[in-house]
Amino acid sequence: MNDAIAKEALIIARDVCQSYAKPSSGTLVVLDNVDVTLARNEIVGLLGRSGSGKSTLLRAIAGLIKPSGGTISCEGRALTGPSPAIAMVFQSFALFPWLTVLQNVELGLEAQGVAPAERRKRALDAIDLIGLDGFESAYPKELSGGMRQRVGLARALVVRPKVLLMDEPFSALDVLTAETLRTDLLDLWCEGRMPIESILMVTHNIEEAVLMCDRILIFGSNPGRVIAEIRVDLPQPRNRLDPAFRDLVEKIYVKMTMRDQAPGQSGLFPGTGIALTLRRISTNLLSGLIEAVAAPPYNGRADLPPLAAGLQHEIDDLFPVAETLQLLRFAELAGGDIQLTQTGRHFAEGGVDDRKRIFAQQLQAYVPLAAHIRRILGERPTHMAPARRFRDELEDHMSERDAGETLQTVTNWARYAEYFAYDEQTDMFSLENPA
Repeated sequence: MNDAIAKEALIIARDVCQSYAKPSSGTLVVLDNVDVTLARNEIVGLLGRSGSGKSTLLRAIAGLIKPSGGTISCEGRALTGPSPAIAMVFQSFALFPWLTVLQNVELGLEAQGVAPAERRKRALDAIDLIGLDGFESAYPKELSGGMRQRVGLARALVVRPKVLLMDEPFSALDVLTAETLRTDLLDLWCEGRMPIESILMVTHNIEEAVLMCDRILIFGSNPGRVIAEIRVDLPQPRNRLDPAFRDLVEKIYVKMTMRDQAPGQSGLFPGTGIALTLRRISTNLLSGLIEAVAAPPYNGRADLPPLAAGLQHEIDDLFPVAETLQLLRFAELAGGDIQLTQTGRHFAEGGVDDRKRIFAQQLQAYVPLAAHIRRILGERPTHMAPARRFRDELEDHMSERDAGETLQTVTNWARYAEYFAYDEQTDMFSLENPA
């Protein structure tokens, strides 16, 4: 690490690991040897898809969880729990509904033993700073989502931390409210009106990261790790229509679609064979994205940033669908683009029966669990098998939750393709109406 950066660093995380024991056997690695440095007077963004460990790292820095390995320090002192120098804003507002705005903001000061008069003065100043003056006696149920998040921000700022952690603070808000709050926060930061020295934020919105951050750390998944660092040298305020802004967004999309997976892992789909973990992506979403890319102006190949903007999708919306298309060989992701394969083009051009036939072929060829269930059904004289048998098999390799979601996903895909049938009442698979 650069000596100058180390000297100015507020937070240094080194070789941070976080793992959990699986129910049956083995270990689930959430974070793998992650290094993060937060210097004074900078905003750093942790950007990546759901499940890449960003929020886990943030909670470890906040002292809310203890990492399995590695070290975290604040101003050179090792963190062993929550620090008064660090405050956090959560995605879910996390307000006490029975307390007023003023009382919610005062909570942190009360915990620090600040005298009532001083507590009230500082809380009122914080409320005024974030634009909620006049709502001191209101309860959370009386406030909009954006106003509630402002209360959460005031509660974090009132304790005068040096580091502000933000875990997707705008993701629960509608687009216009999020934009207003984001702009107000940036204005306060640029004007030096907030009593903080640095911000570390988690986001899955690429444009938000480029709009707000001085540096962006891109996280890969399975396990979570830093795969790239992007420095944003654009002056504030930033313009989304600026060619330099758009170029940076494109660069990040390219980084996030690079085939840079950890050994033995496969991007969104950890595991191999029937132990491939699948997320619940509907055939409607898959068909819809194929049709969108096949249609003008893309005609089979689309640049992800304009495609995402046109569909009003963020990373957590677009990438899982796009990567599932890649898994099924309907499309390829590379260089920030998605391109339909020949099979994907045939699917887009086909009628209902043709699409079902093509989908069944791809299931058999590229989803081992689907082929495994179909083979077992074909071998049995009754052509039936309990779903529980396959859940138990999956739970030898993954958590009960992942096993349930993976089996449900394959079941839905197989039903669409008429590859095999499922009866929910009996919880049985069969070849009753095979393709």
